[in-house]
Amino acid sequence: MPIEPSLLPALAWFAHVARHRSFTKAAMEMEVSRAALSQHLKALEGQLNVRLLHRTTRDMSLTEEGQRLFDTLKPALAAIERAVAELGEAQSEPSGLIRMNTSRVAARLLLEPRLAEFLARYPKLRLELVINDGFSNIVAEGLDAGIRLGESLDEHMVAVPVTPMLEMAIVGAPAYFERHGVPESPADLMRHNCLSYRFTSSGTIDRWSFASPDAEGRTIVFEPQGNAVFNDDDSMLRAAVQGVGLVQHIDLCVRHHLADGSLVRVLRPWCRPFPGFFLYVPSRAQMPTKIRALMDFLVEQREQLEHESRGSRTV
Repeated sequence: MPIEPSLLPALAWFAHVARHRSFTKAAMEMEVSRAALSQHLKALEGQLNVRLLHRTTRDMSLTEEGQRLFDTLKPALAAIERAVAELGEAQSEPSGLIRMNTSRVAARLLLEPRLAEFLARYPKLRLELVINDGFSNIVAEGLDAGIRLGESLDEHMVAVPVTPMLEMAIVGAPAYFERHGVPESPADLMRHNCLSYRFTSSGTIDRWSFASPDAEGRTIVFEPQGNAVFNDDDSMLRAAVQGVGLVQHIDLCVRHHLADGSLVRVLRPWCRPFPGFFLYVPSRAQMPTKIRALMDFLVEQREQLEHESRGSRTV
């Protein structure tokens, strides 16, 4: 027969009194009055219909039944106290498994370069990455967090930016521009070999979108018609470095190539900034320490990424 829930507080009061063998000491520890504590114990004895304590004006001792009950309660309450303490420790030191959804680009840009640093900083954490270029409902899929571009997030999603504003960069190898010249406007791209990227989630070709640098800011959409199509951005970038053609990619993803001169950026005035990557989570309420640690770590990178992005080279 299950225990009556209303008995549980009174049993805890009894265990404190029995441990101290004193109403006064137990009352001080629990920060209640001695009279209130005595009343709780009388009510418990009434509910159990058994005498648990011998009381005199000066002393208190356990009856045989009281001692038997205390001997049973003591290890159970100790186990509860340990469990509560461990929960507190888990909240103070990040630990456990974080399952997060991310696109391949976000994983390569934000997670892989500093994964060793993150796991060394929080040795009790484990990270499981679910790589998926399509948007994921992290609640429905039992995930803890996700990383996506801000423009693809639901407006009601709890999200924080983990990169600065981004731009789509049109880049090519110096040798390619020597052979084919430098485009001055999106219209010039019709005469260039523009390599395509196909999204694995939807199967569609990524179109290149531009905004005119004049006051009108009209939008121009261009569908690349080059001689190669990729569904992996690293392969696409390697082709660009080899001089095969021009590619479009997020500016932060090509910053190292721009810095070492293997790629050169063009048409920058036509590329409008847009919201970068965001870490999104189900709720801010009672956010686990492990998720807070991940969030703080990713937010920490923003200044460094902004500094690195300023090293981009243009022509």
